[in-house]
Amino acid sequence: MADKVLVTGGAGFIGSHVVDALLEGGYEVVVIDNLVTGERKNVNPEVLVLEADLRDPALARIFQEHKPRYVCHLAAQASITKSIRGPLVDADENVMGSLNLLEECRKNDVEKIVFSSSGGAMYGEPKVLPCDENHPVRPLAPYGAAKAAIELYLPIYRSLYGLKYTSLRYANVYGPRQNPGGEAGVVAIFAGKMLKNERVTINGSGDQERDFVYVRDIARSNVMALVVGDDEAFNIGSGEGTSVNEIFTRLKGLTGYSLTADYRTLSGGEVFKIVLSTEKARRGLGWEATISLDEGLGRTVDSLR
Repeated sequence: MADKVLVTGGAGFIGSHVVDALLEGGYEVVVIDNLVTGERKNVNPEVLVLEADLRDPALARIFQEHKPRYVCHLAAQASITKSIRGPLVDADENVMGSLNLLEECRKNDVEKIVFSSSGGAMYGEPKVLPCDENHPVRPLAPYGAAKAAIELYLPIYRSLYGLKYTSLRYANVYGPRQNPGGEAGVVAIFAGKMLKNERVTINGSGDQERDFVYVRDIARSNVMALVVGDDEAFNIGSGEGTSVNEIFTRLKGLTGYSLTADYRTLSGGEVFKIVLSTEKARRGLGWEATISLDEGLGRTVDSLR
């Protein structure tokens, strides 16, 4: 009988790709999603999708009924901008929601939880590049602070209650199913506007650099982390920095876009340059990025067409 994995946020951009990868790995999957940003159409039709919020009393019944062996926790309020506008709302969703989930894992003898964290948001402005997992945690926005808070709780749940964990600190994830009308995800936003021949806005000079990693590579890391990398945190990224201007130029070529970009003042809360070291993930998970930026951008544009 296949091991059962509960995926929170499994109807979302990253979560739905994790569901696909788990199915390919032979796991039985159940999805919890409040469907605020996630969509049922993202999820394989064979998978049960339960509409629930992690703060709902219904969460206890779901665990009692479905008894997952593992949990992949991707549900989150994922906008840095929204977290700055409403720190209390962000903490309620990302801290209290996650604690409710950890409590149900504890009460229902879940073996392990894989937590989707953030290298980009947790480290703050890097002291050195690339950042490894020992880099100081100094988030610039409430979103990053919430991720860091849960990473402090995970070892406590391990030592007190025996719940194993792996924390995956993502770089900037992009790929098919990312919402081009959302607040996060420069690749999807740019490509969506270019395909409609609408003007693209770049915040700041465009010289800020990010570590872009393709969503299917992220999904693979979640499947690997179910059985290896216990009680550790791993950066999951490409290990290479690419500027926002470079992303604009590459997408312009892929879409045939002819307009220039508008530039506006950079808002606060985001780092200027971030690149993640993935050496620990190579050693501890056997994971490395396999999809190049050019290939990933091409796939993303094709999916948006």
